[in-house]
Amino acid sequence: MAKKSLIQREKKRKKLEQKYYLLRRSPKKEISKVLSLTDKREIQGKLQSLPRNSAPTRLRRRCFLTGRSRANYRDFGLSGHILREMVHTCLLPGATRSSW
Repeated sequence: MAKKSLIQREKKRKKLEQKYYLLRRSPKKEISKVLSLTDKREIQGKLQSLPRNSAPTRLRRRCFLTGRSRANYRDFGLSGHILREMVHTCLLPGATRSSW
């Protein structure tokens, strides 16, 4: 189980990312259209003035049940060992179990 503070921090980042989504998207489109370097630097300054945690690259996928940040499967939203336990107890329909 991940620490509660890490999970809350991730939720806060997700909320910030959704809040600043449109403000981040428009300058990024402008940068690709502008040719002069001075204009690009001005637009870059606008992007840098936004909160750092509002960038989508700072988000991390976490397990839905445990909050574990590693070995996550996108299709299920679960970490590897939780996914394996659920498959072995037949809680995930359509998933085949492997034993080795």
